[in-house]
Amino acid sequence: MVDAGKRVLVAGATGYVGRHVIARLHDEGFIVRAVVRDKARACAPGAYDAPALAALVDEWVIAPEGEVDLGPDVMSGVDHVISALGVTRQKADPWTIDFLLNLRFLELAEQAEVDSFLYVGVMNAASGTSAVSRAKHAFMEALSRSRVVPQIVDPSGYFSDLTEIYDLARRGMAFGLGDGSVRLSPIHGADLADFCVSRLGGSAGSWNVGGPETLTYREIVRIAFEAAGKKPRYTRVPGPFASAAVWTADRISPRAGSLTRFFLDGMQTDSVGDPHGTHTLADYYAALAR
Repeated sequence: MVDAGKRVLVAGATGYVGRHVIARLHDEGFIVRAVVRDKARACAPGAYDAPALAALVDEWVIAPEGEVDLGPDVMSGVDHVISALGVTRQKADPWTIDFLLNLRFLELAEQAEVDSFLYVGVMNAASGTSAVSRAKHAFMEALSRSRVVPQIVDPSGYFSDLTEIYDLARRGMAFGLGDGSVRLSPIHGADLADFCVSRLGGSAGSWNVGGPETLTYREIVRIAFEAAGKKPRYTRVPGPFASAAVWTADRISPRAGSLTRFFLDGMQTDSVGDPHGTHTLADYYAALAR
């Protein structure tokens, strides 16, 4: 159900998913209000071929200091909120961003009595061991109890995250835990954006969503090597080495340890969502090869 013509505030606008969400909202005729730290960066093309926002945003909220820049006027006239706000590789504390900053947006949305708040989380957050997963899960719990219509979309994983496997394949080697039998249904940012925007104006809910294919980690590696034109070479990493990697990362910084846990959790747990979209990983890797 698409609620076109309404005003949508997008948090996390300059990330991979946020940029695709804004492009989809623009195409569907919504009034787009984007919250960004740096407008110049937002107007430039994003990583992983995510779109530039210069021609897609109707209203800008510039918040270089995050929460301290967010007052009630941010939600003035807003009908729906979509948050793709979260830490992956940024130099930021997951609890500060994934939980507290999202919570601030939710508090403002409740005060303004917006119609709905859609959050892009991650699958298996409740069982994750990292600070990223714990912060995301904590916000999902808060959102699910909100008086606005809560909508939680948990993707299996992004094509952008799997770019690193292609980069390894180009170098002639890929690593994975065990035999690579863990299953994923990764989704392209444009397909995930299409799913999220289709929820606007609809009912409360929580959805696990993936792309059109379910692949084992070993199959993803094979597809990456084929795109790179290399002979597949898969190295199995024993469990104790993963534990050692976490131990080492913890001593580099809490952030490094958390991100290492987050990505290792994803390599050990099936993450298969309901299929959506048309983009295939092979086509994405082929585009990288070109």
